[in-house]
Amino acid sequence: MKILAVIPSRLGSTRLPEKPLHNILGKPMIQHVYEGTRKSKLVDRVIVATDSDKIVDVVKEFGGEAMMTSDQHKTGTDRVIEVVESLEEKFDIIVNVQGDEPLVDGTYIDKLLKPLIDEEHLVSTPIIIAKEDEVDSPNVVKVVVDKTFNALYFSRSKIPFVRGEKPIFYKHVGVYAYKTDFLFCVKNWPQTMLEQSEMLEQLRILENGYKIKTVVWDCFLHGVDTIDDIKVVEEYMKGESK
Repeated sequence: MKILAVIPSRLGSTRLPEKPLHNILGKPMIQHVYEGTRKSKLVDRVIVATDSDKIVDVVKEFGGEAMMTSDQHKTGTDRVIEVVESLEEKFDIIVNVQGDEPLVDGTYIDKLLKPLIDEEHLVSTPIIIAKEDEVDSPNVVKVVVDKTFNALYFSRSKIPFVRGEKPIFYKHVGVYAYKTDFLFCVKNWPQTMLEQSEMLEQLRILENGYKIKTVVWDCFLHGVDTIDDIKVVEEYMKGESK
């Protein structure tokens, strides 16, 4: 079974200009994401998908593989699909790794791949126990799951509602593993009502009646959108290196 990881990475960012190239402890952020993904023992190939010559040049400088894609894509998934369609090499599973997750670790990506390799799942995504200050934030996507950890719903709202005993709140991490054929099915579906309301493209899968397997990651992750996020990531990396 052949597995491809694609890291969609746009140069434009309103809150942090040229975010993928921002220096984090001597390396551009995109390099941290690439090297973290390469730690996977199951992924055969990693490609950065971008709309920027600058990002292509930086990735090639550190020995990675990058591919130019259209600047008209609305989502990272669209950028991933363009890469898959352009390759002669065929892959059974595609992993979409967000380019603003510098703490991503390939050993956890391997855990995400297991349900697709060992079971009959079509798509999987990681979740992490949310911190107290994240539960009410619309910028943190929450998810509720069933007894076998299939996703029931994703929302920017606080879910579930607390009326009795306080539940465990899970937040979603924007990394996905897809069976390739299923990814192309999703591509051809029109946007759905809940997807448009929440601005969460994974809801398209649930609204079409398919399951998303969630995998709990017991690690620290911190996506980067601002300078303050960079500081959090750097402090964590410094602590891990001691």
